[in-house]
Amino acid sequence: MAKRIALKNTKSVTPKNPKKIFVLDTSVILFDHNAIKNFQEHDVAIPITVLEELDNFKKGNDTINFEAREFIRYLDQLSGEYTINEWIPINGKGRGKFKVIMHEKASVDAQIIFGERKADHRILNAAMSMRDQFPNRPVILVSKDVNLRLKSKSLNMPAEDYETGKIKDLENLYAGNTTIEKVRASLIDELYAKGAVPYQLLFKIKPTANHYYILKNEKNTVLCCYNANNEMLEKVSKISAHGIKPRNAEQTFAMHAVMNPAVSLVTIQGVAGTGKTLLALAAALEQKTNYRQIYLARPIVPLNNRDIGFLPGDIKSKINPYMEPLWDNLKLIQNQWKETDKEFQKINDMVQQEKLLVTPLAYIRGRSLSNIMFIIDEAQNLTPLEVKTIITRAGEGTKIVFTGDINQIDTPYLDAQSNGLSYLIDRIKDNPIHAHITLSKGERSDLANLANTLL
Repeated sequence: MAKRIALKNTKSVTPKNPKKIFVLDTSVILFDHNAIKNFQEHDVAIPITVLEELDNFKKGNDTINFEAREFIRYLDQLSGEYTINEWIPINGKGRGKFKVIMHEKASVDAQIIFGERKADHRILNAAMSMRDQFPNRPVILVSKDVNLRLKSKSLNMPAEDYETGKIKDLENLYAGNTTIEKVRASLIDELYAKGAVPYQLLFKIKPTANHYYILKNEKNTVLCCYNANNEMLEKVSKISAHGIKPRNAEQTFAMHAVMNPAVSLVTIQGVAGTGKTLLALAAALEQKTNYRQIYLARPIVPLNNRDIGFLPGDIKSKINPYMEPLWDNLKLIQNQWKETDKEFQKINDMVQQEKLLVTPLAYIRGRSLSNIMFIIDEAQNLTPLEVKTIITRAGEGTKIVFTGDINQIDTPYLDAQSNGLSYLIDRIKDNPIHAHITLSKGERSDLANLANTLL
C-alpha cells in the first residue's frame, strides 16, 4: 500500500500557476542591461540571435554600447561553471533562472511565413521553440519593438512591452503648477506686501516642494512658489534674463526655477514653441558669472533612422545640422543687440573661450561637471539610465536643466511612458532641490500654435 502511495505522489502534476518563461529580444537588453533581474520568480531566456546582435553593439561610446558590454559581462559572470544553454540561477533572492536558447526550430517558422530571413524572425522562432518545449508553461516574448510584438501576436505568440521604468498614469504626470480660484483677497494682498506667507494660510497639508501656484480672485492674481526649506509660500515676480522676458505665468515659473540658487535640478516639459530651451539658455547666460561653463547639449537622433555617417564632410560637419536648433536659440538672444554692442560681443567671446559650449550630449562623456550650468535639450529622447548617468556625474556647484516634449519621441524604442524625461519628472518630484514646470501655451507664433492644436 505504501508503495502505491509513493507512485501516486511522484506523478507529474501541472501547477495551477506555473512559472512563466520570458523571452527577451535585443531591444530590451539595449534599453536595460539589468532586465533579466526584473522578472521576479519567473525564468528568462535569451535567443542566441540576441547575443549575436549584441556583439555588433559592443564598440562605441553611446549608451546602447555600454548596455551591450555590461550585459555580456554580467552573462559571463552569471554563467560561471554552467553552460549558457542550461538553466542558470539568476543572482538574488526570489529570482528565477536564465538560459540562452540555442535552437530556433519551431512548429511554426516565422521566416517562411514572413518571407524573409532576418534577426527578428529568428528571435520569434526561438520564442516559439520554447513554447513547443514547455507546453505547460506560459511563454511570453518581451520586446521594445512594436512591429516585432505585432508579428508575434499574429502567430498567436504572446508578446509584451518591457514595463520596468514605465510611467503607469501618464495623464496625471506631475505638471509642476496649479491654478487656484477664489482665493481670499487678504491672502493675495499679504503676499504682495510681505513677499511670503506661511503655507497653512492656504493649505492644511504641506504642498509639493517647489510647486508653483497661480492664486486668483475676482480682482487680483498673484504667482507664488512653495519653499519647502522655510515652509513658506513665496511670491514669484516676472523678471527678464539676458533680454528675454517671460510672456505668461508658466514661462515666469520656468525662469524662476532655472534662476533659483536653491534648486540644482530643473525639468521643463512642453510642446514645440513654448520657449523651453530659450528660457533655460537666457537664464543660464544671466547667471554666467556663477558657473565655470555653460553646456548646452542634446542627444543626436538621426531622422528616418539614418546614421550620421551618410552626411558629407568631417565629424563637425556631420554633427552641425543636429545642433542648429540650439544655435538658433543662442542667436535669437544675441540678436537683441547690435553687433557693436558689448552684450553681443560677450556671447561671441564666451563661445570662442569655450565658456559656452553647444555640443552633442555624447561629447560630454568624461568631462568634469563641477560648477557647470548644464542644459540638456530634447531630453525625451534619453532613456531613464541615460538621465541617471548624467545626474550622477554632477559635481559641486552644478545645476542641470532637462527640457523636452514627452509626446515627441524620435527614438524607436522609447515612448511617452518610458522615456527618461517622463521617468525623471515622475520619480523626483517633491524634492527640495528639484523644480518642474510644464509649459502648455505656445509663444512662437499663432501659426505654430495652430499646428500644435489641430495637426
